[in-house]
Amino acid sequence: MKKRIFTALAAALTLSGMVGHAVAAGIDDPRRDDYYKTFTGKTVAFVPVAMGIDLTEGWASVLKQQADALGMKFEVRDPHFSADAGAQVITSLISEKPDVLIVHNPDVNSYAKLLKRAEEAGIHVIQVNMRSNYNSDVYVGADWIAIGEAETQAVVDKCGAGTSGKVAILEGVPTSGSDSGMRKGAEHILNKHPEIKLVSDQGADWDAAKAHTIVSTVIQQNPDLCGVVGFWDVMDLGAAAAIKDSGKQIVLVTSGGGEQMACDNVEKGVFQEEIEYNVMQQGRDLADMVAMVLEDGQPAGKQKVVIYSPQTRLTKDTLHQGACWSAKSLPK
Repeated sequence: MKKRIFTALAAALTLSGMVGHAVAAGIDDPRRDDYYKTFTGKTVAFVPVAMGIDLTEGWASVLKQQADALGMKFEVRDPHFSADAGAQVITSLISEKPDVLIVHNPDVNSYAKLLKRAEEAGIHVIQVNMRSNYNSDVYVGADWIAIGEAETQAVVDKCGAGTSGKVAILEGVPTSGSDSGMRKGAEHILNKHPEIKLVSDQGADWDAAKAHTIVSTVIQQNPDLCGVVGFWDVMDLGAAAAIKDSGKQIVLVTSGGGEQMACDNVEKGVFQEEIEYNVMQQGRDLADMVAMVLEDGQPAGKQKVVIYSPQTRLTKDTLHQGACWSAKSLPK
């Protein structure tokens, strides 16, 4: 019996050693080397509307982390709110031939022909959050029509029976890809609610000071204004200040990239609601699309991919820890 036990233990130990050796040896991934070779030495160029705002800083942070991890060069060319400067930058980049060009369009027309030229030159073009009239390889960003519908519905819900029904729309740049979409979404809702009176629809050029002036004037002209549909939370801080100055209870609904400022102002009641398209998730989608166009091997301009960002309603009832991200936590 003892001999049998010793024999069984010896066999078990031998088998254990064999298994341990197999695990220690591991299994190679035949795709791994080719994966990293695909990206090494590639260049990704980013042309934002401007740096220094939560949207562009968040996207750039994620893209730089991807580039650093994969051995790519990542560069930002900042035209700082100038479409003319942006056009010059893109023209220069077409000559320099980065592998991927990521563009945040100021409006639907300014860069359209240039983006087509870039793809004809063999450069993959990804448009982010504000598209142009040219349909490039990839669009990553918000579904602006859906956001316009959600914002307007939220205001309509507060400005129905028992109120004046008067609402204002505060746009950024009406010819931008975001505003044109949100305006269409707003129309979808307003057409269903004839009891709602649109008393103002103006653009503030993404500027909080201009937003303050516009909304102050609208309130003076319409002391019984019920609500404002704002098209960007950073700009709409000016609208919120105008509402506070008036001393009136006016509903303000906005949208934005979900930076901590948004959650703070929803919690304080400055914004009654924000429709969030999370910038850090968009950054991840951008990074995935950079990898996709480089790995796929198709010529520039052949793919027509759209990734709409999920939208989240931020209200006092839906706020929770982690609902927003912090620009202060971005790597330096």
